[in-house]
Amino acid sequence: QVQLAESGGGLVQAGGSLRLSCAASGTIYNPRVMAWYRQAPGKQRELVAAIIGGARTEYSDSVKGRFTISGNKAGKTADLQMNSLKPEDTSVYYCHASIRGHDFWGQGTQVTVSA
Repeated sequence: QVQLAESGGGLVQAGGSLRLSCAASGTIYNPRVMAWYRQAPGKQRELVAAIIGGARTEYSDSVKGRFTISGNKAGKTADLQMNSLKPEDTSVYYCHASIRGHDFWGQGTQVTVSA
């Protein structure tokens, strides 16, 4: 049973920083992709950042230059360092892993940025 354990999140003032961490367990296979998504109330879930094969990274335009995703060599972790946070970054953030064609999701962690 694949599980994604998330940690981090919380409340921070605009301009501050937070770090989210995610670790995949319960599988001998390395994820092809690990990513962070977010979903604000009334909005669709959107991709924030992804790390492919534990190395190549991709970011949404809204977080480029502010957020950094990193992971271990096995590709089973995904840490998201979020700097210069803005109120519009307020969302529930979800860790996602793609493993052998299957999608797995974490339970979500709330990030709230106050103005």
